[in-house]
Amino acid sequence: MFLYIDPGTGSMLFAILIGLIGALSYLLKNWIVKLQFILSGGKKVRANTDKIPLVIFSDSKRYWNVFDPVCAELSLRGIKFKYMTASPDDPALENPYPNMEAVFIGEGNRAFAKLNFLNADIVLSSTPGLGVYQWKRSPSVSKYVHILHGANEVAGYRMFGLDFYDAVFLSGDYQLRDLRFLEEKRGIKMKDAPIIGIPYMDELAKRKQALDLDLAAENPEKKTKTVLLAPSWGESAILSRYGDKILDELIKTGYNIIIRPHPQSFVSEKAIMDRLLLKYPESDRLKWNRDNDNFNALSMADIMISDFSGVIFDYSLVFNKPVIYADTEFDNSPYDAWWLETPYWTFTALDRIGEKLTFDSLGDIKSLIDSCIEDPLYAEGINAVRSETWAHMGEGAKRAADYLANELHKLSLKEGK
Repeated sequence: MFLYIDPGTGSMLFAILIGLIGALSYLLKNWIVKLQFILSGGKKVRANTDKIPLVIFSDSKRYWNVFDPVCAELSLRGIKFKYMTASPDDPALENPYPNMEAVFIGEGNRAFAKLNFLNADIVLSSTPGLGVYQWKRSPSVSKYVHILHGANEVAGYRMFGLDFYDAVFLSGDYQLRDLRFLEEKRGIKMKDAPIIGIPYMDELAKRKQALDLDLAAENPEKKTKTVLLAPSWGESAILSRYGDKILDELIKTGYNIIIRPHPQSFVSEKAIMDRLLLKYPESDRLKWNRDNDNFNALSMADIMISDFSGVIFDYSLVFNKPVIYADTEFDNSPYDAWWLETPYWTFTALDRIGEKLTFDSLGDIKSLIDSCIEDPLYAEGINAVRSETWAHMGEGAKRAADYLANELHKLSLKEGK
């Protein structure tokens, strides 16, 4: 007979075990340093000679686009760093930069077990939940820095997602407002919060500009409209709320359809995805897209249909096109947004960059698509939203590297290196 442990209890036991091992490891290191001091006749012994100055951690290969511009800038400046990934097929492992050492550290708890004993000055990551779930702060790491992987909320993570970071890279004043509110509400230390912009969107914009030049040279003929359905995941997202009906109505339009589900859907909503993939197989007019890089899917689309996913802003703000966003009755109870006393910024932005899709308008989605594409009024709204959430356009990677380099310098002086 096997002993069953539910996931929640397993996570708690793992956290307790890691905490005990971490405490013992820390005590052992201190004893070793003291012993070295005694054996050296009272001379000062330099500790932490194996400390890594800068580590970048990614829990999935899909975030390589977030880190790539920062990695390129760091390497260009001659700053050596280690890139740790929990994906065995992460593009980073191809090691495109001379000052970057990329390593696969295992998946799931195996990765977190290594991170929990990491010996580093600074860790940069896009993974929320530090100190909340399996990933705990290592006593041998001086500073944890978070980089957002979308152009929207800091309050869009599950509760307490950023509480135990020391710094967060931001891209808009509303994010700073919400971050400071949550810190005050919870009575926690204020984080460093430099507004750097959005490095990965800067790169998308460069690629889009190059694509525009190519298309102008080719002078392509008018083609059938292409609709990109790009939902988030969870009970409030399109596929959970609208399911088969939205796919049936999109197919009726006769337009080309690209379906690009959130990668987490294939994990947390596997039964739904397996059923939809079987019921709606690929054809000349319908494609399922799971590319690690979303650029091709975004660039081919004449319009995007989504919900509250941050990819809405990747599409609208970079490609200057409106969106259709589904009325999904967003449940904010699992998220930091539940604590806010100000409106959730994403929902203040959506009606300025596109049209809302409701159950009542679903049956006439073709007309909604056509009118949204042709309406010139959204251009002003897109410009306004862009100014609110994408500061320092074109400078994101540089500003991120500036902050990291400055912090490494300060830590070096503090430790007498």
